[in-house]
Amino acid sequence: CAWSIERPPGDTAGCTFCHTSSEERCSTCHQRHQFNPVVARKSEQCKACHWGKDHRDWEAYDISIHGVVWQTNKWDPTQFDLNKKLSEADYVGPTCQYCHLRGGHHNVQRLSTVYTSMGMSNADRGAPLWKEKRDTWVSVCDDCHSPRFARENLQAMDEACKDAGLKYTETFKVAENLMLDGMGEPMPKDLAPDWSGQHIWS
Repeated sequence: CAWSIERPPGDTAGCTFCHTSSEERCSTCHQRHQFNPVVARKSEQCKACHWGKDHRDWEAYDISIHGVVWQTNKWDPTQFDLNKKLSEADYVGPTCQYCHLRGGHHNVQRLSTVYTSMGMSNADRGAPLWKEKRDTWVSVCDDCHSPRFARENLQAMDEACKDAGLKYTETFKVAENLMLDGMGEPMPKDLAPDWSGQHIWS
């Protein structure tokens, strides 16, 4: 990410733990010496990389209703039989793997639910690719929920993204005006001008 380039090395040291060749290694999900599919099917395996201040995927899952169902039932093989292949799984609630690796394939991004093309970071703008991906998203959710439920949640996320975008713009306008009026504090020399790398002011 552009914003990480100008940050102190200590802030970005943890990034290299995941963003190296380890992303493509089998042992990232399957334990190195056991290589047991049962271990790779546990949500905690994703936590090794997908958590922290810049991508709070694990935290979001862990406090969601899905994460609570996993945490309270994961020891019960009648609720989560992790010996079954994902294509045959009948869990009481979804693990990360159940949705993202649905059917047992290894392409996590194929059924990703957090990218901008799905409406999480940007509102749906009607592009054909967005429709296809959002329909796929709904098809994953309707394993347990109605298609209407999933579509209503996508719509709610779109509205939240629009609102957040407006607030973000308003906030930056206030900060920009303070800087122009000479009332803003000087930026520390060891930090990038803006955490997202937009470099609004230097």
